[in-house]
Amino acid sequence: MTTSYDCTAAEQRAAGLEHAQRAIRENKCVVFPTDTVYGIAADAFSPLAVTLLLASKGRSRKMPPPVLIPRLNALDGLATDVPAEARRLAEAFWPGGLTLILHAQPSLDWDLGDTKGTVALRIPADEIAQDLLTLTGPLAVSSANRTGHAAAQTAADAEAQLAESVEVYLEGGPRPADGAEALASTIIDATALPLRVVRQGAISLERLRGVVPGVLDIDGNAPDSADAPEPAAEPAAAAGDAAPEPGSA
Repeated sequence: MTTSYDCTAAEQRAAGLEHAQRAIRENKCVVFPTDTVYGIAADAFSPLAVTLLLASKGRSRKMPPPVLIPRLNALDGLATDVPAEARRLAEAFWPGGLTLILHAQPSLDWDLGDTKGTVALRIPADEIAQDLLTLTGPLAVSSANRTGHAAAQTAADAEAQLAESVEVYLEGGPRPADGAEALASTIIDATALPLRVVRQGAISLERLRGVVPGVLDIDGNAPDSADAPEPAAEPAAAAGDAAPEPGSA
């Protein structure tokens, strides 16, 4: 049975987080706010839960979801061969609207879809999201909408699209909270050097290059390059976000 909680009220927020934690443990899906838009989440380590998440959205395994993590030290537990440049971006922009595609730890027992050994990671800058992630650990998360439809900016918007495929809806008010345009996270391919933007979003190229000057733009161009290089092959893990829906979490 679907339940919605108003997380702007302290008592409902506590009850909602507890119910959401239980739902994740039972391989069910939950919806909660992030700093970009609302996300639909499932246990990243449960193939059944991830399958249910993809089915709720109407997506195939060829579009695997990113993984949200609660803190920076989870990076090395989930990814391997993390370039120093990627680590600098994480330290500069996490929590925030930056997703890093990295080589997944080969020892991990998970199945996010057709990732070809990679994983897309992000820490959201949202208190409700971080509270939930602290309780549950890493979550497979995608924007809380049916594929091809507008991204949900409230839990009510998400429920109108996802209905009873979700166990718990955590309503925290509009996202982005300041009424700004809903921007997806910027996605960086960090599986090879130089790093390359594969989706433009909340973190501008100028800000990225302020931390790592050699980041390639979405066309594979280096800074002030007169002759643009051939674009690198599209990273496997970005398959879930290589051609993402506008406003995906």
